[in-house]
Amino acid sequence: MPSPESLPRPRRRAPWERIGLAGLALAVAVVGVLLVAPDTTGPSESDVRVELQALLDSWADAVRTADSAALSEIIDTAVGSELLEAETRRAQALTGVPLVEFGYELGTEPAADIPSEIAGLFGDDPVRALTVSLRYGIEGVDEAPTRKPVAVLVVARSDGWKIASDRPLPGSVSATWRGPWDHGPLDVTTTVTAGGTSMILAHPDATDLAADIAAELPSAVDVVSEVWGTDWPERSLVLVTSSHDEFTDQVGTAHNGDEIAAVAISDAVDPEHDRATGQRIVFSPAAGSRLSQESLRAVLRHELAHIAARPQTVDGSPMWILEGYADYIGYRSDTGSPVTGADLRRIAPNLVGEVTRTGAPSQIPTDDDFADPSRSRTAYETAWSLTTFLAEEYGEDDLTSLYHRLADGPASEADQRDAFTATVGVSATDVVDRWGDWLTDRV
Repeated sequence: MPSPESLPRPRRRAPWERIGLAGLALAVAVVGVLLVAPDTTGPSESDVRVELQALLDSWADAVRTADSAALSEIIDTAVGSELLEAETRRAQALTGVPLVEFGYELGTEPAADIPSEIAGLFGDDPVRALTVSLRYGIEGVDEAPTRKPVAVLVVARSDGWKIASDRPLPGSVSATWRGPWDHGPLDVTTTVTAGGTSMILAHPDATDLAADIAAELPSAVDVVSEVWGTDWPERSLVLVTSSHDEFTDQVGTAHNGDEIAAVAISDAVDPEHDRATGQRIVFSPAAGSRLSQESLRAVLRHELAHIAARPQTVDGSPMWILEGYADYIGYRSDTGSPVTGADLRRIAPNLVGEVTRTGAPSQIPTDDDFADPSRSRTAYETAWSLTTFLAEEYGEDDLTSLYHRLADGPASEADQRDAFTATVGVSATDVVDRWGDWLTDRV
């Protein structure tokens, strides 16, 4: 994430979380509530699982084909029509998205107990809470499908199982992921990049930003490949969100769409095959009004650098190399010209102020510097200046080698000293001294 635009905050409850099954919230306040255990009579559990998976398959087919009649058949509306209405809107929003795969998989976890207040809403018919995974892939973008959690409540009516809710039970640890199609109609914009087709999904109110991103993507991919290499897909899926709730649904509660422009996300990383699934760049709803063409270019290149490096990046690696490397690519000159004092003042004003007042940094920024709100902005700027110095002094290949060496997980000071010696051929102390002189000369 780019420095000035990339620090997170908590989320507000999304509107869809306040709408839903009447009486669900009552279970939270009940002490000693009677729990209704899953029904153990009737068909065998294996037969029931077959029936439930068939229901999930029908649900996926109905959504994917926007079949409103089929949705009406499989969604229970005895206690309200909100779910049917939401699924109908969702299916319509998905019609223009080129899906290579879209399905629901029944989990292996045992059915959860249902609080009596909720079970009572359905009379005497059996009710089950299921753990389900949504499996989907975007054609031309995803090399493998991504999986997202969905909490599903089903009820056995006289004509078969029906879907009653897709919201977690109160107090449960389950969750339901909401995609961009859950937040309104979508426009799909595509552009050709080095690895094939890149795609931008945006709502109608954000088509201008989507067009700007599409125009920048091909050159941004090329710049990342010039520095990192071509061993990555060289294409991307970009999501442009239109609300705080949508942004939080995509990136989680650790990131605040009011203060950052974009963030790169991914699902599981398969280091054995150098592959990360579910990689997306998510732009915040504020990005369109905050970003100039130059800053959009820097943000997009920065996030693409994270996308390229993610399969070979272990969580917990030093922040200065992760963010500094991405920022180096983000702000890298297209002409290859070295950084000037004017560049420093434009890109790293807080760092320039500190150098002017107290002199050049005497150490590399720590993870604590990035985590401290009062120091994080300067930490990002400092990391960018260090990686930029390393690229100018020792070359981009050595900088990338240093990234590979340090992005292998948590690294002690001794580990980092060894990495400098092994990649750029000088001690960490010498690097810091030379970097300080480089900064001072330009400031």
